[in-house]
Amino acid sequence: MKSPLLIALAVTLLASQIALACPFCSAPSLTLSEQLTQADAAVLVKWVDGKTPTEKSAGSTTYSIVEVSRGSKETLKKDDTLTVPRYRAGKKGDLFLLFGTKDKEIDWSSPLEVTEVTYQYIVQAPSPESPTTKRLEYFLKFLEYSDQLVSNDAYGEFANAPYEDIVKIKDKMDRAKIAKWVINKETSPTRMGLYGLLLGLCGNNDDAKTMEKKIEEQTQDFRLGIDGLISGYLLLTGEKGMETIDNSKLRDKKAPFSETYAAMQALRFMWTYGNGRVSKERLRQSMRELLDRPELADLVVADLARWEDWSVQNRLMQLYGQGEYSIPSIKRAIVRYLLTAAKVQPPKVDETKKDDPTATKSKPDELPASALQARANLEKLRETDPKTVKEAERFFFLQ
Repeated sequence: MKSPLLIALAVTLLASQIALACPFCSAPSLTLSEQLTQADAAVLVKWVDGKTPTEKSAGSTTYSIVEVSRGSKETLKKDDTLTVPRYRAGKKGDLFLLFGTKDKEIDWSSPLEVTEVTYQYIVQAPSPESPTTKRLEYFLKFLEYSDQLVSNDAYGEFANAPYEDIVKIKDKMDRAKIAKWVINKETSPTRMGLYGLLLGLCGNNDDAKTMEKKIEEQTQDFRLGIDGLISGYLLLTGEKGMETIDNSKLRDKKAPFSETYAAMQALRFMWTYGNGRVSKERLRQSMRELLDRPELADLVVADLARWEDWSVQNRLMQLYGQGEYSIPSIKRAIVRYLLTAAKVQPPKVDETKKDDPTATKSKPDELPASALQARANLEKLRETDPKTVKEAERFFFLQ
């Protein structure tokens, strides 16, 4: 059994990724183009001189303005000198970008060291008000650019972008280039989730085989981005690829917790964004496999409740309070599952088909069998474990 601390850490890291716009990316708070747009002033400057800090002073740095990219060109002029009350080490001619916020006078942020190419990348980028797809097409060209500042910023733009907008530019993606990024050992692990996802959108059968080989690598290490890689693989392979994931990540109890959890995240991704590439019932089937993993059971039960999979009620009642499943979080998850199932309402009568003799007939007030079963199971638990039921009901919110 893995250390609970390590398990909690892995869950926190992975869960934090999926909550972002791009489901498998960790994004900066503000990208460079956003900083430029929000600044009251922005100037490209050259380092001229500096006074080092003393006990009484933070020192100062003098720059010469090369270009004013934002702000009043009446008060900020090319070749004027600009002294900032903080020391920044540099050599004559070093280029920096300064962002300023206007109060009584301009308060300049910490200087950002740039090259001429970096600066042009920033000022030529489509503004944040431009359509996201237009912006992504621009930043796509810079994802593995040689200047790390540029490359990291382009990645940040994708990390902040909604998945639906990333899908719209799949025809603009360079499949061969992205495939190389996925297999290149020098690729930053933090980007593997995004690149796996991109390859899933634009790849082919050969790429699917490459991704499968990488997914099935035997490792005990925590692999950042493996959730995005699995998701991209499933986008390419659909239900055929599910069996591979079931065998290597879900059924194999020797698989590291982080790898299994990553596969679970991929199932969630496919449920939300898969657009039918894998059927809902097939995803439920794979999620049910994880009920054999006590360390994941509370999360699995919650997902099955959200996915309205009422087929496991008997099994959950059998697991309730047994062995490794006899922990408060799992028991509360099972109770909440039953509370959700019990609230399922009778199917609505389609008035347009009520006179159709071929339509399935149902009584408008007849509760589904799963709801009746859940109510009966809840009554049993209220008798045998009233404390847990009360706790679960107290914090139960049905959306």
